[in-house]
Amino acid sequence: MPSERPLGGRVALVTGSARRIGKVIALTLARAGADVVVNYNNSRAEALATVREIESLGVRALAIRADISRPAQVGRLFRTAHKKFGRLDVLVNNAAIFFQRKWDKLSEKDWDRILGTNLKGTFFCAQAAARFMQKQKQGGRIINISSLGGLEAWPGYAHYCASKAGVIMLTRALAKALAPKILVNSVAPGTIQVPGEAPGEWAENVLKTTPLRKAGRPEDVAEAVLFLATQGGFITGQVIAVDGGKSTK
Repeated sequence: MPSERPLGGRVALVTGSARRIGKVIALTLARAGADVVVNYNNSRAEALATVREIESLGVRALAIRADISRPAQVGRLFRTAHKKFGRLDVLVNNAAIFFQRKWDKLSEKDWDRILGTNLKGTFFCAQAAARFMQKQKQGGRIINISSLGGLEAWPGYAHYCASKAGVIMLTRALAKALAPKILVNSVAPGTIQVPGEAPGEWAENVLKTTPLRKAGRPEDVAEAVLFLATQGGFITGQVIAVDGGKSTK
């Protein structure tokens, strides 16, 4: 019978996990037994609340502020986490920025902002994590949250699509570079409805073109992350689309 806490004794770091999908991922890993590092940038109060929720599950947690678009802060984030827990087994690159901008209104600042967090930040977090994981006997697992936008072209989100398509290719490249000790995979969410948040104007049309005719839940994404964190020992360099079938061709 599988263990109820398959991540017992392990440590996970989830970027952008103070709230929304990242928080649900962090709590899901904690329920599986992991001690969790909650990374945040601006949401300090929410991060501390998430830490308290994690600790109530009987595991350890620590909130660390870092802007992952800045490699120096990424380095401090991982050194602080490793000093506290002594190991790192799972990294979930969840932190991301999402906003609409027409191609003719897209500025250099917009481009640098979204690529800086979504792609550059994902790489430097993976790099920092891998340096610790490679020294461990059991290696580790890196799970990058990409997006349906990395698989499909959205005209009003060219910058976002480019960043997430980059995350998908980065996942494949790192899977080869870090094998055999570290597994690297990606979860690509489609339309996810976060409780308490109104759906965007585009949501109705998206749902019409989604075979399951509904939005996903943050828990759907977290379940896929948990699978990749605990099972699938012969899976690396892959993308799991959690999108209700929308990307199915």
